[in-house]
Amino acid sequence: MTGYVDVPARLGESALPDGRLLGWAEWGPLDGVPVLLCPGAATSRWLGFGAGVVESLGVRLVSVDRPGLGVSTPALGRTFSDFAGDIRQLCVLRGLGRPVVVGNSQGAPFALACAAAGVASALAVVSGADEVAAPEFASVLDADLRGLVERVAGDPAGAEEFFAGFTADAMWHMVMAGSPACDLAVYQDPDFAAGYRRALNEAFAQGAAGYARDTVLAMGRWPFALDEITVPVDIWYGERDTSHSPDNGALLTARMPGAHHHVVPEFGGALLWTHAEPILTSLLEKAVNDR
Repeated sequence: MTGYVDVPARLGESALPDGRLLGWAEWGPLDGVPVLLCPGAATSRWLGFGAGVVESLGVRLVSVDRPGLGVSTPALGRTFSDFAGDIRQLCVLRGLGRPVVVGNSQGAPFALACAAAGVASALAVVSGADEVAAPEFASVLDADLRGLVERVAGDPAGAEEFFAGFTADAMWHMVMAGSPACDLAVYQDPDFAAGYRRALNEAFAQGAAGYARDTVLAMGRWPFALDEITVPVDIWYGERDTSHSPDNGALLTARMPGAHHHVVPEFGGALLWTHAEPILTSLLEKAVNDR
């Protein structure tokens, strides 16, 4: 593929100490700067970003299937802390050291969990799912989202069962119906659409339990202290993004000391693909300056 995404240069699975497998995909040079991607909702390792950019910047981009998605072994009742531990083990197995981490959409709280656990050397949250269960947002959520947040808080097991009814097709149609025209120009690009649909299909290959667990975790209260994250952090949102954060990340940024807030005019939630170069360049500069 060309343009927004490329096919992975390398695909594989790594066995964790408890015998579970984590699936991963890589782009860019093996000796490049490791950048680990926590991908968005219900997408697999297949969908990367920065076609051509990772090579020119000398980045070794690694995308990981969360447990139960793609080819990664399910882990019943897993937590954010469990995921950070899995990534810590993967970094040892794949020689990633303490990588730069990018969290996109629903992958954002998982990336934040890695930063809170000391796994990440620097962090970029790009069009990230915000902590919609935070009390500061209670009065500004639309009725449907507020209902889901209350359902997760009041009956997490029932909410997880509800989300387990989703399918790849349902996710595709939900994203297409809820995206502004600036994002649809990316999502409906033939090459991107093919890669995105493949990533969705792979993510649901074991059913929807992995996606359901992700969603309950992301839509509940986050158990890590954002104000204790001390690594360099970039927060990126598009001005026209109406689905990921009630305030385009303003509160999220304020909760992390030294985090930098970027709101890109005239763009929406597809920033990971439309602005891959400035996102990676800024992140790599912060990682170098922090060493």
